[in-house]
Amino acid sequence: MTAAVFAGCATKPTTLKEAYKGDFLIGVAVNQKQFENADRRGNPIIQEQFDSISPENALKWDSVHPDPGVYDFTNADRYVAFGESNHMAIIGHTLVWHHQTPQWVFQDTNGNPVTRDVLLAGMRDHIQTVVGRYKGRIKGWDVVNEALAEDGKLRRSNWQKIIGDDFIEKAFQYAHEADPKAELYYNDYSLENEPKRKGAIALIKKLKAEGVPITAVGLQGHFKMDWPTLEEEDATISDFAKLGVMVMITELDVDVVRATQGNRTADIEANARRVAGANVYSNGLPADVQQALAKRYADLFGVFLKHRGVVERVTFWGVTDGDSWLNTWGRKNYPLLFDRDGQPKPAFQAVMQTARSRP
Repeated sequence: MTAAVFAGCATKPTTLKEAYKGDFLIGVAVNQKQFENADRRGNPIIQEQFDSISPENALKWDSVHPDPGVYDFTNADRYVAFGESNHMAIIGHTLVWHHQTPQWVFQDTNGNPVTRDVLLAGMRDHIQTVVGRYKGRIKGWDVVNEALAEDGKLRRSNWQKIIGDDFIEKAFQYAHEADPKAELYYNDYSLENEPKRKGAIALIKKLKAEGVPITAVGLQGHFKMDWPTLEEEDATISDFAKLGVMVMITELDVDVVRATQGNRTADIEANARRVAGANVYSNGLPADVQQALAKRYADLFGVFLKHRGVVERVTFWGVTDGDSWLNTWGRKNYPLLFDRDGQPKPAFQAVMQTARSRP
């Protein structure tokens, strides 16, 4: 496939991971079918193009810890084994999140909220059991995911309401105890928006001042065709770099549906609302939009390359367009570098050309 992409090109055929070797890791989110080596279309792309993987769901709380005292590591073990067999950097996603966490975690047998001490004990048991199982095998963990609201204040999640604002510090503490050598990340979306970015900067400063072992901030990278601006992305990466942490682009995709461009967030509830006229590309993506997407990706990777040395990893959220979460809610989307047939799109070629043209 790679040779076909560069047929007639003077540049030696290469892959994403080869093109950006020495700049940052190129990662991809994998689903169960893929880490079980059952996706005949996606698996060759994963193995050829990427040197890091993240799990879509295999390490989330409801997957590995569905009931009190019950852990099921069947899929998580397969995910980690897949990464090891392919010599990839393996990422753990995610330990503490307000979604995909069973209600029993926050409630007693009568349905009443548990106490702070009970929830902290439950958090500690979960984190140390999960992280401890993969000690030395998983490179880094999204310890806390999406703890901030759009105004930059802490989200009023069950974690925050029951434990208090220090639930974040506790989560990092427990993860570090379980694997002192693992990288630990705070991961969130829309940090390019100024109010939320200011809140995240204040949070990271506080964590650093308290000696919390945070390695990096994950910018989810659920982008639009016109948001964030390149200046906003550049400034966001720079702002976090000044705090002495690395930056990861953790869940990269570009929503091409114009009817959804006004929603500048990756919030699940916001995206789940059906938007009139959103399914405009049900029969395929027009050539002019393909080229616009290619330019968008080239421009974004230009920013990432500018910050190589700070940006440690860029991870796409899905392998092909058909894998993307952005296809739900009544719209067919085309947000990635490979189409539904597993073929490289103009956006792929644009990202490769950006690597060749680096200063």
